[in-house]
Amino acid sequence: MIKIKYLLLVFICLTLTNCETEKHKFPLEKRYWDTNDYDKVILELRYGYEKDEKKPTFDNPEQRIIVQKLTDEQNFKIVLKDNELGLKHRNAVATEFFNHWKDMNQIYQARDRKDKYLYDIEMLSVWQFGLSLQIDYFKLGNDEIKESADDPNSSRVKNNINSNIGTLVSNYIIYLDEINEEKSFSENGKSKLAKGIDKYFVQLIELYPDTNYSGMKKKAELMLKKSESDKIKSSLTKLIELINSKQKKEIEK
Repeated sequence: MIKIKYLLLVFICLTLTNCETEKHKFPLEKRYWDTNDYDKVILELRYGYEKDEKKPTFDNPEQRIIVQKLTDEQNFKIVLKDNELGLKHRNAVATEFFNHWKDMNQIYQARDRKDKYLYDIEMLSVWQFGLSLQIDYFKLGNDEIKESADDPNSSRVKNNINSNIGTLVSNYIIYLDEINEEKSFSENGKSKLAKGIDKYFVQLIELYPDTNYSGMKKKAELMLKKSESDKIKSSLTKLIELINSKQKKEIEK
């Protein structure tokens, strides 16, 4: 009888442990997450957690992989960079990922009573996932505009493309707004924010060197005056210098 009670107790414990483990399910066995996976994962991360329940973070060894997969740029690049796939198909997938990314931005916004971000590294990782995605998303959209046009060199087509690039630049400027919240970031968060400027803003400007970046430059100058972080100020200074160098080359043409 004692042995039976012991086995029953073990069974109950294992059952409870298993239930706790499977409380939040993610497709971790998959190498890449597609848009259907993002549907389920974002829904779980946004609404499947209790108010006081901690969400997956990079510093949690057991749950780190969830955030890594969520913010893995290869999830969209594996499709969007595949030239064997049709342009319209890739553009449709890019649009789905872009819409998912907007929902992803709501996952890690929580702050504590001192207005500090609870998940600043994770939030910035989501942000930077979006910066990378948007470069591919807008390029594919513009490529489809040119491919579908009777005259790809017409002023109407050029205006549409330039308008899209202008929107892309404006979206990047929104990232710089995070510097207004500098006091809410940890030192690691400030460092990650700065690295995002160094990496993705350079990619943008190198891809579209002839675009008007005066608005971005003005924003960077304002944030440079406001920031108290040496790392962020260094990144802003380099960004301004890069824009100035492109403007100088444009004048010399």
